[in-house]
Amino acid sequence: MELLDNSPDVDSIEAPVKPRTIRVIIADSQAIYRVGIRKVFALEDDIRVVAQADSLDNLRAAIERYPTDVVLLEGGLLTGTTNVIPGLMKIAPDIRLIVQAVDSEENHTVELYRRGVRGIISRSISPDLLVRCVRRIAAGETWIDNKSVNWVIEAYRAQAAALVSPKNQPRLSPKEMAIITCITQGKRNKEIAFQLGTTEQVIKNYLRKIYDKLGVSDRLELALYCLHNKIIHSDTDEEMAGQKIASA
Repeated sequence: MELLDNSPDVDSIEAPVKPRTIRVIIADSQAIYRVGIRKVFALEDDIRVVAQADSLDNLRAAIERYPTDVVLLEGGLLTGTTNVIPGLMKIAPDIRLIVQAVDSEENHTVELYRRGVRGIISRSISPDLLVRCVRRIAAGETWIDNKSVNWVIEAYRAQAAALVSPKNQPRLSPKEMAIITCITQGKRNKEIAFQLGTTEQVIKNYLRKIYDKLGVSDRLELALYCLHNKIIHSDTDEEMAGQKIASA
């Protein structure tokens, strides 16, 4: 094993990674968790731990050095910190963050999803479910349970109550409206691109513009915002729509 910058706090295995392998960094202050999770992933052909870290500083160093798809982050490392998640994503915009939490709290959970976390899981999650979570999030999906879906919906209901008149809502083009409709139906970018006769990259570009216009950070927030504010109409209620997007 070679230590990152000769530091005992971050380590990695320097070996080639096969194409299409999910590259994971484990960031946890407790060595027993890092060892245990690494053993779980070692049994999977498509998941590879490229580095480990026991602090946020070492995590930043690992992200800067090692190309990474998913970061599995101990929730305790976020205690008493601000803007950590946006800071990590600024270093590596394409990484997907999973937070391991001892327990869940409504305001904290909503804030984590708002800041860009793609999944929140329990410290006691089963190995099979952990592997499933990593694969789904690496594929671009969001991992969210029913309770958290309800919390996110309630947060946006409260936000909607404070919004100004609908006259001041951002103007959306017909194509942007079509994309939003597809999002609420749980369709992925590839499916949307095929339906609209364009490419995935074009859809991604449109989504960035839509996020900026509406002040949301991901497709789940986008769909819930638009459904609740009647920007689009859906034949399903908000909770069902949120679950559909999360499980797409």
